[in-house]
Amino acid sequence: MRRPSVVPGWGEVLSWGAMQIWIQRSFAPLKKWLPTPLSATIRAFVTAAIGPAWNARRWGHTRSSFASKAVSKEGAPLPWYTYPCIHFLAAQSFAGMRVLEFGAGQSTLWWAARASSVVAFEADLSWLRRIEEKAPSNVILHALDDRSPEQCRAQVQEIVDPILGDGFDLVIVDGSHRNEIAKLGTGLLAPNGALICDNAEGFGIFDALRSSGLMRVDFYGMAPGIILSHCTSIFFRPSCPLFGNCRPIPSEWALSDIL
Repeated sequence: MRRPSVVPGWGEVLSWGAMQIWIQRSFAPLKKWLPTPLSATIRAFVTAAIGPAWNARRWGHTRSSFASKAVSKEGAPLPWYTYPCIHFLAAQSFAGMRVLEFGAGQSTLWWAARASSVVAFEADLSWLRRIEEKAPSNVILHALDDRSPEQCRAQVQEIVDPILGDGFDLVIVDGSHRNEIAKLGTGLLAPNGALICDNAEGFGIFDALRSSGLMRVDFYGMAPGIILSHCTSIFFRPSCPLFGNCRPIPSEWALSDIL
């Protein structure tokens, strides 16, 4: 079932406001009865110790670490992108959109719940079979022969050209030969489409797309179950609806609840 895009409402505002009030009231006695240096030290310790653990649980990072896969706090599939990018995408509506994905996985299931259809390529056959067992009917999976960039390109063109039409609304690059696939992906985008590249700070992504004419937004941060932070970048055409200014700005608190 497709999840609706997030629009902040009174319930969200009140829940976030209630949490802020609870935190303020919890620290009020400390500030009142203890010397300022001591109360400030206690507050700093609590913030440093509890803050990261609290958010790790809320975002699903803790559960992802133990599950060895990207999941939300409830165990639902998440893309293995950075959390800022996941939060940004979670606030969007992808109803009716077509997704082309290079590197299938938890993200395939996440996109399938939001978009009209997902065509995904994956080079790891054992992993592909695992995704096939869980994939809904709007997902089409293809085993990718990644022996060389040329082989990838030829196979993708042969499969995608007959169904390309006006292009895919989203092209996800998170698999083999990313720089070559990223360049290929620009030619498969719809006029208002966007290209999402994970680990965009590497793999030659910048050089591959610097002359593409696409605009870019970088999302740096932690990813589910990963220690080191990295970057997920979205390359897009100026008319891409993802970056319009017509949607209200939801709180991260609400987004974490619907990931």
